[in-house]
Amino acid sequence: MTNIFLSFFLLQIDASNFEIQSTINLRDVIVFSAVLAAIFVVIIILNATSKRGPSGSKSSGGSSGAFSGILGGFALHKLAREIGLNHDQTRMLDFVFKTDMVTDPEKSLSTPALLDRHFRRAYRVIEQSSNSEDEAQQRLSVLFSTRNMLESSNFGSLSSTRQLKENTVLTLTYGKEKYSVATLSTKGENLAVETPKNVLGSAAKIQRGEKLQMLVFTKSNKGFSFETRAIGYANVHGESALLLAHSNQMRFLSQRRFRRRQTNIASNMFLVYVEGSGKKQKMIVDKRRISGNIADISVGGCSVRTGAPVKAGAMFKIEFTQEASKVAALGQVLRINRAGINTVLHIKFLRVTTRSMNIINAFVYEYAHE
Repeated sequence: MTNIFLSFFLLQIDASNFEIQSTINLRDVIVFSAVLAAIFVVIIILNATSKRGPSGSKSSGGSSGAFSGILGGFALHKLAREIGLNHDQTRMLDFVFKTDMVTDPEKSLSTPALLDRHFRRAYRVIEQSSNSEDEAQQRLSVLFSTRNMLESSNFGSLSSTRQLKENTVLTLTYGKEKYSVATLSTKGENLAVETPKNVLGSAAKIQRGEKLQMLVFTKSNKGFSFETRAIGYANVHGESALLLAHSNQMRFLSQRRFRRRQTNIASNMFLVYVEGSGKKQKMIVDKRRISGNIADISVGGCSVRTGAPVKAGAMFKIEFTQEASKVAALGQVLRINRAGINTVLHIKFLRVTTRSMNIINAFVYEYAHE
């Protein structure tokens, strides 16, 4: 390709002036041609790569062309950097979106239900297209690590109360009282919300200038808090409204790192203790079994109801069955709560196999079955 471009440019040179031409021009031509050739090579490589998912799997969503694929890839990589995804997770997100032919990544990333639909389809494609069980488990592991990163990220964060939509429910804290109020209007100089009322239906008397703490959760279940002050009262859309000062300092509330699901799964636990020290240290699993029921679970841990006396700090091997698959994990009791005659153990997982992690994640996100 370089020779073709070089020949083309040399034909444009006036032979009568060739003697006085600077050697810089020839070098510029060569450099320009090399760069152009390199661009074409990169386009071809990126276009070919974009049509394949992680681990070399083909994506069901095709590219509309090299240039559009690259531009879309640049936009996706920018979003991935904002979220904090690593290289493998970025490739997986690209695979997920192409598998479901996503045209508006930002909308999908801001809509949990839509995002789960894309990931659910990718989950099935990975199960059906992987060449081996090991490959499937490795790819599913990246799929779920990507989904968990998106779950805990603050992508699409609110930065101002002016971004709130009408009828968004807010929790207003005034003194020791909390009130649920809906936004009536975010336009203009003030934020208008329903006049807060107590359980008897009487309007709360909030004086002008009083500082208030507000809490809001978006449709993607991300929480934000902000401080404001009361401006006064007015009639908005035919309703009595409390006017608040707008805030441009909304604070993102940290969330659980992993999604958690309520459940009731029978489980068995075996006490694990450490024997020896240094390099000779090993874990011994007691044969005695403690029965319990898992009340909620995430890939990071679970809560177990049991009637057996257990101390905080104890380590257990936890076993249970999910969708005919056996799951095992090594966990440690972080704290204990009493619930009637039962004890609720809050357990953090210390060690979980890749396969067990994938089974737990598929259960938590409800990807295994529709």
